[in-house]
Amino acid sequence: MIVIQPFTTATGVQLPYDLKQMQAQLVAELKVTLAKDFDIAADAPASPSGSVYTLEGEIVDWRPGNAAKRLIVGLGSGREATDIRYKVTDGSGKSAFEQKDTVRTNFYSQGAGSVGTLTHPIALKIADLINDAKLR
Repeated sequence: MIVIQPFTTATGVQLPYDLKQMQAQLVAELKVTLAKDFDIAADAPASPSGSVYTLEGEIVDWRPGNAAKRLIVGLGSGREATDIRYKVTDGSGKSAFEQKDTVRTNFYSQGAGSVGTLTHPIALKIADLINDAKLR
């Protein structure tokens, strides 16, 4: 099982999204992506059976992007982006992995007004790392 904690923001980072909503969307995204290997939850089980890992993350920086620039310059330009730092720990608190990444929104979902525009690419990066870490 992997428990997804709400992400936090670094001091001074202004994020226009609700981090609890982001947590719920990350749980949903990771349930789809990692369903065959892990149970994904927002809360730790009262009496866990098997290994329990915890995902914690921090938004280190956020850039809103620029829709006008994107239309003029083209694909990939001016997309909303965030720098994130995240880690997965086991039940004893030992780190399974830590990573820092820059994540950009999916191009065609710009302006949707949902944390899902960032959550999907964040979830994909995290799922790849979890698969590479071979957690069990």
